[in-house]
Amino acid sequence: MKNKEKDKTIEEKTEARAEAAEIEEVKEEDKSQDLVDRLKRLQAEFENYKRRSNREMESLAERISDRVILEFLPLYDNLQRAFENYASDKNVEGFVAGVERIFAQFTQILEQKGVTKIEAVGEKFDPALHEALLSVESDEEKNTVIEEFSAGYMRGGRVLCPSKVTVSKGPAKEEGEE
Repeated sequence: MKNKEKDKTIEEKTEARAEAAEIEEVKEEDKSQDLVDRLKRLQAEFENYKRRSNREMESLAERISDRVILEFLPLYDNLQRAFENYASDKNVEGFVAGVERIFAQFTQILEQKGVTKIEAVGEKFDPALHEALLSVESDEEKNTVIEEFSAGYMRGGRVLCPSKVTVSKGPAKEEGEE
């Protein structure tokens, strides 16, 4: 009988261990499922955050564009008035004076925005500031900007658009020179 009792005790202990292992396994599965659910929620929250951030950035970009447009609308209106006045009275001097005032307004806005013109003619060619459209022989030193097709501009140390220029190759070489 002792063997039967022993076998029964061993069997009960084995069953208890199996039940405990099963309970532990269920707890681990619950923890895993909780972590998966939490991860899914965090992922959904992050996707919502990204969408919201993108919408806010688009909205901010639109407001900035609106501000810039508002600064240039008076110039547009003044230019339109100058053309209307010229069409009605053909006063060339008045028209030119009006356009000069509008140009001064443009210059003032650019200065307020910190925009500066890139110096080009007579300067050493710098590929960060200049875009070479032509390279020609000249009396100027090699790699010197000798002509500017269109101005370049900078703001805050960054190039907004490079100057489009002609660069000197240096003086023409004689046939005997190498």
